[in-house]
Amino acid sequence: MLLKTFRWAFAVTALGLAAGVLYDGWTALGLVAILAVLEVSLSFDNAVINAGVLKKMNAFWQRIFLTIGILIAVFGMRLVFPVLIVAVSARLGPIEAVDLALTDKDRYQELVTDAHPSIAAFGGMFLLMIFLDFVFEDREIKWLGPLERALAKIGRVDMLSVCTALIVLLVSSMTFAAHAHQHGGAHADKAQTVLVSGIAGLITYMIVHGLSGYFENRIEEEEEREHDAEEEAERLGGARPALALTGKAAFFMFLYLEVLDASFSFDGVIGAFAITNDIVLMALGLGIGAMYVRSLTVYLVRQGTLDDYVYLEHGAHYAIGALAVILLVTIQYQISELVTGLIGVVLIGWSFWSSVRRNKALASRG
Repeated sequence: MLLKTFRWAFAVTALGLAAGVLYDGWTALGLVAILAVLEVSLSFDNAVINAGVLKKMNAFWQRIFLTIGILIAVFGMRLVFPVLIVAVSARLGPIEAVDLALTDKDRYQELVTDAHPSIAAFGGMFLLMIFLDFVFEDREIKWLGPLERALAKIGRVDMLSVCTALIVLLVSSMTFAAHAHQHGGAHADKAQTVLVSGIAGLITYMIVHGLSGYFENRIEEEEEREHDAEEEAERLGGARPALALTGKAAFFMFLYLEVLDASFSFDGVIGAFAITNDIVLMALGLGIGAMYVRSLTVYLVRQGTLDDYVYLEHGAHYAIGALAVILLVTIQYQISELVTGLIGVVLIGWSFWSSVRRNKALASRG
């Protein structure tokens, strides 16, 4: 099972490392390996969250997630996205941006760093909404009982997560603007861009999540109707009806997964510049890491790990909340990628340990 699920990740690793050696020698191989480990460490919580969504999809859409989805993840977020940042921020054409990335790597890195506040605002708001919608919902299983009960109670207020996110964005943009003005106004013109980017992240979440939720609800209604119709058909000896909305529902869940993955990719892409500013090596290393995250997601679904370790999803959402806060803080201050990665690992590790203890306690009672 393990080998079957990760076989493509192993193959991509071998090809990626070989390509790194051919591209720039053995030093490149080391950089590609480091970037792959960085991506996996920063995105483990992404795999857990993705698994929670992917388990609702059939085998066909799981394969789409591992094929077309990985192309979007690797070439879209790890190669096209950094170039697109430069093209937009420097008002360059796509070809000029690629030429700049390949011929003037220092200038390219400078432009990406310059665009970081906008990227962080967009990604931070998208991830913050995921976290808030999770903690404000009253769930049967609670990991941090008193805290989650209190949050679920206040979460009964309509639109609380949106209001909270907007307040956080407003405070972040005003603090950024005040800091820029205090230090000579070098980034004062970016304060408005940060605000607009954050609102764009919020709108993106609401559209994609709203559509996926709508079609998920529709598919549940259709499944209930199908169950009733199937019983009637069996009684009358007729054929089983087909579900008309499965593809549409799965498509929007897939779209939601891709936007979610894109938001998780921001810290990996930005963090990669601390290691190298070569976009080819970045694409190779982060692409290998993304493949392992994809395979890990499918493995968690097929092994039923989320059902066995019930607090893993909680830990992953708290890690999302931490990452959202970190991204919003990095609008103004620099935070080590080591801190970002360790927070996610610690929270998920803690939730896994809590799940094991819960399972042992239930087994002893039984």
